[in-house]
Amino acid sequence: MQAPVRAPEDILVALIFPFKGLLPNIAEDAFIAPNATIVGDVTVGAGSSIWFGVVLRGDFNRIHVGIGSNIQDNSVVHVGDPPTDTFIGDNVLIGHLAMIHGCHIESGSFIGMQATVLDGAVVESGAFVAAGSLVAPGKRVRSGELWAGRPARRVRALGDQEQTMIRRGPSRYAELARMFKKDLSSSP
Repeated sequence: MQAPVRAPEDILVALIFPFKGLLPNIAEDAFIAPNATIVGDVTVGAGSSIWFGVVLRGDFNRIHVGIGSNIQDNSVVHVGDPPTDTFIGDNVLIGHLAMIHGCHIESGSFIGMQATVLDGAVVESGAFVAAGSLVAPGKRVRSGELWAGRPARRVRALGDQEQTMIRRGPSRYAELARMFKKDLSSSP
């Protein structure tokens, strides 16, 4: 038996609020999960999804999330001291419980679950950071490479499986986000 749908006043909502007069700029078609927190100088691009329990805190500097990217459950995105902003390009997949801090993650890259990417690091387009890895400050993960470990190091060139995950992951999450958004908007 299906549980009854809760009243609208009981449904959780995302916490979106300004800091120092800067209100997050979120594309109308982006999916922001109830209980996500987005603060300050943050931009979320069209078709992107910010999942349950995610925190995007643009206080010391800015956070940019491009088009069609997804940041999965309980991840934290923060910035470094100026001028260290956080840039996440288009069609990026960031797995559950990731820590993204003051770094640049270029379009079409993949950050695995519980990975950490620190200040000044760059993850190039088409690069893959394995689950649980720690990309140290200032490191560059090159396109077509798989990095793993704590600290992360180049393991090898990407295989077919990783390339498929990079290609398919963002579109799968975009479809899932559309389904969640539809269900949430049709709740009584």
